[in-house]
Amino acid sequence: MNYFQSNSSSLPKDIVLLAVRVFVGFAMLSHGFPKLQMLLEGGKIEFFDFIGLGPLVTLVLTVIAEFVCSILLILGLFTRFSLGFLIFTMIIAAFVVHGADPFEKRELSLIYLSVYLLLMAFGAGKVSVDHMIEKRKRASDW
Repeated sequence: MNYFQSNSSSLPKDIVLLAVRVFVGFAMLSHGFPKLQMLLEGGKIEFFDFIGLGPLVTLVLTVIAEFVCSILLILGLFTRFSLGFLIFTMIIAAFVVHGADPFEKRELSLIYLSVYLLLMAFGAGKVSVDHMIEKRKRASDW
C-alpha cells in the first residue's frame, strides 16, 4: 500500500477527518461557551479589544468564531468558511492576546491553529454536510 498516494476515496482518511473535526470542535466549544455565557449575562463586559471596536463587539466576534463556527465545524457545514474565522481567532489569540506571554500561554492557541490549518488543507471529508450538499449539487447538474 502506498501511503503517500492521495486517494480521495480513502475511508480511513474520512474517518480521521471526522474524528478530528468533532474532537477539536467540542474542545473549542469548551472555550466558546463561557464567552457566550458572559455575553448573555448582560453585565459589564471586560474583554480584550484587539481591533478598537470595543470589548462588546470583540466578544461577539469571538463567540461567533469559537462557538458558532465550532458547531459548524463539527457538522462539517461551511467548513472552510468556519475555519477561516477560527484560524483568524487563533492567530489573534497566539500572537496578539498572548503575544508577550511565554510559550506555555500561547501553546494551546498554536495547537488549535495548526489543526485548523490542516483541516483547511484537507477539507471536511466525506462524512460531512458539505459533502452531502456537493453530492446533491453534482447529481442535479446535467
